[in-house]
Amino acid sequence: MATRQPFTSSDTSDEAVRATCDDASTCKRFATSKGYWKDPYIQYFVRQSGERKAPEISRGYYARVHGVNHLLDGFLRKTECNCQVINLGAGLDTTFWRLKEANLLPKKYFEVDFSMIVARKLHNIKTKPPLSKPIVETHSTDLLLMDGHSLDSDRYCIIGADLRDLPALEEKLKKCHLNTQLPTLFVSECVLVYMTLEQSSSLVKWVADTFDTAMFINYEQVNMADRFGQIMIENLQRRQCNLAGVEVCRSLESQKDRFLLAGWEKADALDMMNVYSILPQDDVGRIERLEFLDERELLQQLLQHYCICWATKDKLSLGNVFLYICMQLLNTVHLLLDCF
Repeated sequence: MATRQPFTSSDTSDEAVRATCDDASTCKRFATSKGYWKDPYIQYFVRQSGERKAPEISRGYYARVHGVNHLLDGFLRKTECNCQVINLGAGLDTTFWRLKEANLLPKKYFEVDFSMIVARKLHNIKTKPPLSKPIVETHSTDLLLMDGHSLDSDRYCIIGADLRDLPALEEKLKKCHLNTQLPTLFVSECVLVYMTLEQSSSLVKWVADTFDTAMFINYEQVNMADRFGQIMIENLQRRQCNLAGVEVCRSLESQKDRFLLAGWEKADALDMMNVYSILPQDDVGRIERLEFLDERELLQQLLQHYCICWATKDKLSLGNVFLYICMQLLNTVHLLLDCF
């Protein structure tokens, strides 16, 4: 599966990582065109490619999108949207528009990514009314604060920032009226793996130190020490994408430890094969009928090498909120009796 990254360095490795934003968006566009899930907004960011994607790739993105959305939507519902969401490395993600349509917008939805990716996204927003109109509808004045590298409205904010420069990141978020007292959900998909362990640990520690009540959802690689994982690493290296933080991707335990060692109270994780198996099976059956999959073992290998890890910090004693969210994803109680 493709990955995304919000860093701003101009070196070759970061350039290669920036290019994966297009890879991820193209894969999502293809999957939605085949009917894996509905996303009426991605067409305004990504042109339909004639290149066919393998069925296991589309099923992997299906599990990724639905797994993350289960946690995200659960957080919003149980906080009654009296919260914030911060998407780190958002790329051309369309979640803001999905939430607006579903009447599930938080108090404010933030996105952070490369300045050049942000510039592309803003250009599309400014030139395509189906994207700009929902933003205007949630804004209280006629004037939106938007320049070439940022947008700040009442409910939606996009900024270009480098996650390795935490003081600058914090300053930009505060300028957009970040409220550290509100319950806040962070979402990161294939972003931390491009940072060194020291850098990603600093980031998740900054979140834990700054927000009293928070949840962090991290989707990325796991079980990377085996042969299949090594092949994934080699394939990315040929594209000059260096997985600087791959040591954290050894296991589900190492994924959780990054958060626990950085001050988070609870952390848990599932590989994507488990997530795929507990998503609503009637819909899984529907998407499996869309395309014939010759080798299910390849899908299983792929999904076993990605995971969703989530961590929580709960000073406001919203334990029942987080327990509900976790149970919604897992669809079973016994795996998370100790969630809070």
